[in-house]
Amino acid sequence: MRQLTSSFFSDERAATAIEYCLIACSISIVIVAAVTGIGENVRQLLVRVRDGFPQ
Repeated sequence: MRQLTSSFFSDERAATAIEYCLIACSISIVIVAAVTGIGENVRQLLVRVRDGFPQ
């Protein structure tokens, strides 16, 4: 039992996996924010192009 407890607390694989998960989440939040901002600009551009054509 002592060896199991010792190996459990010395194993750092789970901590590394959690760190990678936090990095991936941070990157995805930045991507979503950037795409949302760019998407609104593109929408406004397309509305101006649409309004420029005669109906």
